[in-house]
Amino acid sequence: MKPETYLKRNPLLKTCRELYLQGKALLLNLPQADPALESKLLLMKAASLSEMDFFCHSCKKISKRAEHRFFKWIQERRKRVPLAYLLGEKEFWSLPFYVFPGILIPRPETELLVEKAVELILRRGSLIVEIGTGSGCISIALAKEFPLSRIIATDISLKALRIAKLNAERHRATAITFVRGDLFAPCKRLSLEKKADLIVCNPPYVSEKKWTALAPEIRAHEPKPALVSGPSGLEFISRLTKGARAYLRSSGRLLFEIGQGHENSVRSLFASGWANVKIFDDLRGIPRVVAAEKA
Repeated sequence: MKPETYLKRNPLLKTCRELYLQGKALLLNLPQADPALESKLLLMKAASLSEMDFFCHSCKKISKRAEHRFFKWIQERRKRVPLAYLLGEKEFWSLPFYVFPGILIPRPETELLVEKAVELILRRGSLIVEIGTGSGCISIALAKEFPLSRIIATDISLKALRIAKLNAERHRATAITFVRGDLFAPCKRLSLEKKADLIVCNPPYVSEKKWTALAPEIRAHEPKPALVSGPSGLEFISRLTKGARAYLRSSGRLLFEIGQGHENSVRSLFASGWANVKIFDDLRGIPRVVAAEKA
């Protein structure tokens, strides 16, 4: 049954529990969705409910304005709009981040990048460079972990940098400098040759062929340039590995995410000038993060 049908048939105010169950029923057949969780989160946002309100006051009557808003979002979710865009935020590294259409949604597997960066950075006051910051989640997470470090976060998208700055303000990550530009162009402008302790990147690594097989939530709403690198999916990573050494200090580290099945191809990109090339698996056992040291 369509959401508008519910509204026409039920003119009286409904309770929190009634709306939650109706939203859950409408999302039941949505691929790769969690109907119970998504209905709860959308209702909490639509009606400005806290977690305690939702669980302890399930008989609370919800206003018609909030009900309309809730069913509008349920309908959009049924049209495969990503949940994070409807909620306006996504959690990463236990921190909430603003996300809007056109900005890459942070993924749980990318937290492995931060985890490995925490293990690799030993110096206080390190210089960290993030290439392609997107929502700013990686740089901000690192700023929280290393408050004495200086962080340069770059992106070619002006919209992404605006959102990243909003997120930095939200989390009072004042040590981050945001710079617009493609790949290492901002590093060159800032004269960062041989200065970075760590260069970190979640690059586009989806091939053109794999892009066509991704879920509609991704293909229709998330920014393709942030996901697709080219025919092989390794085009951006190849440029990254070739250019990074110029901006790393001696024994500085390059750390980046890769796609499933890329580990052997990526290893071949590290020729002379690199040492200690390691690949780490994510929680699903998929090779996900590459770390390499400038020799």
